[in-house]
Amino acid sequence: MHPTDPTIRPARPSDASALRRLQSYLAEPSPVLLSAAIEELDSPPPTCSFQLRVSVADRIAADSTPDEQPVGYVLAVSGETTHLVELAVGPDYRREGRARALCSAVLASATPPVTVHVAADNTAARTLYESMGFVEHERTADQFETSKGLTLRYCDENTPDGPGSA
Repeated sequence: MHPTDPTIRPARPSDASALRRLQSYLAEPSPVLLSAAIEELDSPPPTCSFQLRVSVADRIAADSTPDEQPVGYVLAVSGETTHLVELAVGPDYRREGRARALCSAVLASATPPVTVHVAADNTAARTLYESMGFVEHERTADQFETSKGLTLRYCDENTPDGPGSA
């Protein structure tokens, strides 16, 4: 049985192989960007441009000791805006609120707006993001190799162009 409340923590350099394995579940991964984020994990926070968080199961080992192997991660890049680049959760850990918890961790620490590109035909991803307050911002034909893309944007009431703006 898996925990119902995901544990979210910053990624560590020792998570690299697990993160790469999780990335393999993505339809169009960015291995170069994930590698750059992993390399930057040892940098002090003020110079980090990547925010890499992982969801780990509380206890998975047979000996009942904590096993902090990542079962999901979100990769966000901060700049003028924060952009969710990748969100991956292992198949055995889906439908447990992990993707939502990972997104929420980014939203809690980012200054809106926050954007994400999603394949237009990825109903599960669109449903997740829209349920969290993301709205369609732009349609693109060249974002993904296999389908048309959408840029979704999250704004809070205090952000220009947010839900409370006139």
